[in-house]
Order: sequence, then C-alpha cells, then structure tokens
Amino acid sequence: MQKAIRELSIRGVILGALITVVFTASNVYLGLKIGLTFASSIPATVISMAALRALGGSSILENNLVQTQASAAGTLSCVFATIPGLVMIGFWSGFPYWQSFLITLCGGATGVLFTIPLRRALVTHSELPYPEGVACAEILRAASPEGNGNALRALVQGSAVAAIVTFLSTGLRVIRDGWSATFGIGASLFRVEGSFSLALIGTGYLVGLSGGIAMLAGVAIGWWVAVPWLSALSLHPAGLSPDAFATALWVHKIRFMGAGTIAVAAIWTVAALFRPVVRGLREAFSRKHRHTALETDRDLPPVVMNALLAVIVVALGLVFTSFLWPITAHDRLLMAMVALGIGACLFIGFLVASACGYMAGIIGSSSSPISGISIISVVTLCLVLLALETVHLVPDSMTESGQHGAIAFILFVLTALTGSAAISNDNLQDLKTGQLVGATPWKQEVVLLVGCVAGALVIPPVLNVLYNAYGFVGAMPRPSMDVSRALPAPQPGLMVDIARGILRHDLDWTMILVGAALGMGLIVADRLLRAKGLALPPLAVGMGIYLPADVSVTIALGAVLARLFDPTRRRKTSGDGTHESDREDGRGTMIASGFIVGESLIGVLIATISGLSGHADLMAVSLPNPAGTILGLIVFLACLVWFATQLRRAR
Repeated sequence: MQKAIRELSIRGVILGALITVVFTASNVYLGLKIGLTFASSIPATVISMAALRALGGSSILENNLVQTQASAAGTLSCVFATIPGLVMIGFWSGFPYWQSFLITLCGGATGVLFTIPLRRALVTHSELPYPEGVACAEILRAASPEGNGNALRALVQGSAVAAIVTFLSTGLRVIRDGWSATFGIGASLFRVEGSFSLALIGTGYLVGLSGGIAMLAGVAIGWWVAVPWLSALSLHPAGLSPDAFATALWVHKIRFMGAGTIAVAAIWTVAALFRPVVRGLREAFSRKHRHTALETDRDLPPVVMNALLAVIVVALGLVFTSFLWPITAHDRLLMAMVALGIGACLFIGFLVASACGYMAGIIGSSSSPISGISIISVVTLCLVLLALETVHLVPDSMTESGQHGAIAFILFVLTALTGSAAISNDNLQDLKTGQLVGATPWKQEVVLLVGCVAGALVIPPVLNVLYNAYGFVGAMPRPSMDVSRALPAPQPGLMVDIARGILRHDLDWTMILVGAALGMGLIVADRLLRAKGLALPPLAVGMGIYLPADVSVTIALGAVLARLFDPTRRRKTSGDGTHESDREDGRGTMIASGFIVGESLIGVLIATISGLSGHADLMAVSLPNPAGTILGLIVFLACLVWFATQLRRAR
C-alpha cells in the first residue's frame, strides 16, 4: 500500500506562523520607510524547506503549504499603504487592536475567497507566465529528494551570485543599486535609468518578451514623451535641479496618468475575464464537477465558502459600525455608510482582485503595482461617497471640518480593499505553484486563510511599535521625538492627499483622464496587433508608466537576454494571446529563480536587522559617486555575461 504524502500538518501551520512574524514585521517597516516591500513567496519557500528538512519526513507538498501560508501573511502587510493614514490625519492616536485586526483580516479573507473562482479563470484555464509561481515550483522540485541535481546546483549558483551583489549594494552599499541620467534638449527633460537588481533580471527572464517589451513601451511613454512634454510647458522652479524637477513631474503627474491607464486596462481585463470567471464559479459550485474532479482540482466546498462569506459580511458590518459609532448619529445614515463599506469590499474588492491577479500573472507579485490599484480604489470610493452626498445619504458629521470623518472612513474601507488586492495578487502565484507541483487547492485555501489570521494578528502591534518608536512624517506620538527619524510613510500620505483632494473638490483630474484615454488607445492597438500574431498588453504598458523606470527597464532587459541567449526558448501564443516560452532545459529558469531567491533572502535579512536596530543603514560604508555607480555597473555587467554564458551552455 502506497504511503500517503504529508501535506497539511500541524507542524507546518506552526512553522508558517513563525515565519509570518519575521516577514510581516520586515515588510511593514520597509513599506513605511521606503514605500517598497519584498515578495515573500520565494524566501518563505527556501526557509520552510530548510526547516522541514531539519525536522525530517517532509515532502514537497508540505513545504508548498508552509510557504503558501507564510507568503500570504507577509503579503497582507501591504495594508501599511493605507491604515497609517488614519493616524496621519489625526483621526486615531494609535492603532486600536481589534479594529485594525478585523479590517485587515476581513480584507485578506475576501481576497482568499475571490481567488477560488479566479484560480480556474487565471490559473487552470490560462497560460499566464506567473514568474514567481513558476520559480517557487522549480525550487520545490529541485530541493525534493527526486529533484535534479544539476537544477539544484544552478539554483544555488544563481542565489549565491544575487545574494553577494545585493549585500554589496543594499547592505554594505559599496556599489550602487542602479544608474540614472537626466538630460535636457531645449526646455524638455529626458531620463534614462536602470537597476542593477538581478532579481528583476530573473523576473524578466520568466516574464517573457511580450510583457517586457510592453513595460518598456510604458517607460517610453512616461519618460521619453510625457515628462519632456510637461517639462517644456511647465515653469521650472528656481533652485530645483533638472533631476529633481523631472522626478517631481513623474511623481505628481505621470504616475497619475499611469494609474488612469491601469484603471481602463484593468476594467477591460476584468471584462475579458467575465466568461472564464463565470465558468470558474459554475465549476466551483457544480455538484457534478466536485464529485468528478481530481483531488488536485478541488476547491473548498460551496457550503464552506458561503459560510465564510457570511461570517466576513457580519464581521465587516460590525467593524464598520464600531468605526462610525463615535462620529455619526445612530440612524439610517449610519446603516447606509455600513452598507457602502460592505458593498465596496465585495464588489470593488472582486474587481481589484481580478486585476491584481492578472497583473501578478504577467509580471509577478514583486513588481505588481498594488499602490496603483489603491489609487483607483480610493478614487472610486470618493466618487461614490460624493454621489451619496448629493442625495443626502452621508451624515453631516462626516462632512464637517473639511470632510475629516469622510476621509477617515474612506481610508478605513480602503484598508480592506488593499488587503484583498494584495492577497489575490500573491495567492494566485501560490496556487500556480500548487498546480505545478500537484498540490490540493482546498488545502492551500485553508492555509491561506490561516495565513491571513496570522498576519492580521501581528500587523497592529507592529504598527504601534513602529509608530511609538519613530513616528510618521507629520504625525509624531510625542513632541520631544526626533522628527528626522520619522518614517516617511509615502503611500498613506498619497492616499490621504487623493481622498482629501477629491472630497474637497480640488484634485487635478487632467492626468488621470489623459491616462484613461491612453488606455483606450492601447486596447485598440493591442487588438490590431493580436490579429497579426503580436501583442502589447495594455495593463503591462500601464504598469511600465506607473512603476519606477528602472524596474521596467531591467525586467525588459531580462526578457531580451532570455530571447537572445537561451536557445531552448520558443515563442508560442496562448489562448488569451500572451506569449510565453517552452523551456526544454531548466537551467535558465533555475538561475533566474536563484536570482530572485538570493536577493529576496538578503532583503529579508537586511530588513530584519534594520527593524531590530532602528537603523536602515547600520552596515553601510557607502562608496561615493561616481565610483559606486561604475563599480556597480561592472559587477552587474559581469553577472549578465555569466548568465548569458550559462544560458548558452544549456544547449
């Protein structure tokens, strides 16, 4: 009799919860400090693999469930982009535990439920590349007892190279982590830049040429068309360098254009996914399909899903009521606001989850612009609230004092939406990994929910510790604190500014509308190109506009390298028109995955040291420019040459 393979286990759940604490704390700190986080799936895979091997008796499926749980909890920390705004506007003086816990948990749990029908539409019946999901699967396979020794060596080599480069650039800072050049032609400013990140090179390899070129097209639109045009028309502020002026235009203008493009492209993408999603829902709730489906294609039973949804709706109703209770009259208008919050979490939440899942399928979780989706969500929520104001369904107390209560409620609802989007973004990568290694979907969905609980338990105390230790820019817990050490919290500040601008009727809509028009044009262009066997995914172009140019350029470089030097790759067109590659030899995939592993693990290590010490530059020796940039370029080019050589050897 064949021995059952260990998959869902108590020790795995406990190990996942322990990894959660480190990842969540690190991501919250990094997010508030620099506005960026690390994707936790791959480092969770490596850490759980090592821990389970030490315990003995582990399997590839058990390891997969541990990383699924830990990565879900680490990803839920993306609520750092919204909930600190409540402290920054003075609505809260700290982070009330139960309200913070429940809104975070409910947002994450809705994201898990949304991934169930989306799994069928975006994973089972789709050929999106899912770079990080594929990388996780390759790591799990290589490290299993039946794994390929050569593949494991390639993974270790790629990890070691990326770890060394990342430690030199991010830890010691003896080399720069990128390059940038801003120059003018007449009154117009242009910028070219790139990153020395090997993880982005690995992502580009896994993404493929179509997605990489689309992102590069977004960079061209943003930095080689829009910024030069705006800089030529705008008055250059005295005392501001050309580089700073160009950056300000991108931050305050071009990113909003990118958000508009992403919004239109996301709506188009969700519309295009309507049939697959409906088919996925029909299969998920079909009794016949549940009885005939293989174990590797079974989701949580409908009765469990419905019960969970009912519990989430009740919990959302309670948490929204408790939030509004002190600031509004206890009448029908309170109930209208509670209904608005619940409806937003269910309907807007499903739309943003679909868009984020699709974006993760194109370029991975690390580069997926969650903050762009948050911008779209906050704009939508504010417009709905303004519409309700016109029919007198918003309490007067919420619109007093410059819409103070309304802004706070928008940020609170937005926290749930951000959690839902972030979880969907990460979970579909995990479900893709599970599909590739033969995992059981319903068991993954269980540990995803457990991961949401673990993350939601940790996030409020971490936020309180960081706030009381450092404070946020513009919001210090004690007058005597050192303002220079305050955490910048860039995303919450941006969300506050957008909500305040819309509700007070002083937001400049121009760039958002320009981006929306551009998105419509890109959709038409993409349809015309697909008729000729080509593709220019509008969502990927929008991400190229919105994301920092060095990210998109480096991803595109990785895609081009794969195309030029990997002889085992062949383009094919999937059912939805995207292009991906058949890999007859896994060496390139394993090295690319190793690049992501090495950089991610060192990122976790440095973030943990920074969080414990309170200093982001504790190990820095900082080689000055231009020496740091030149040395960084030499190291980066040497790594690319080595990678290209390894790809050719894969023949």
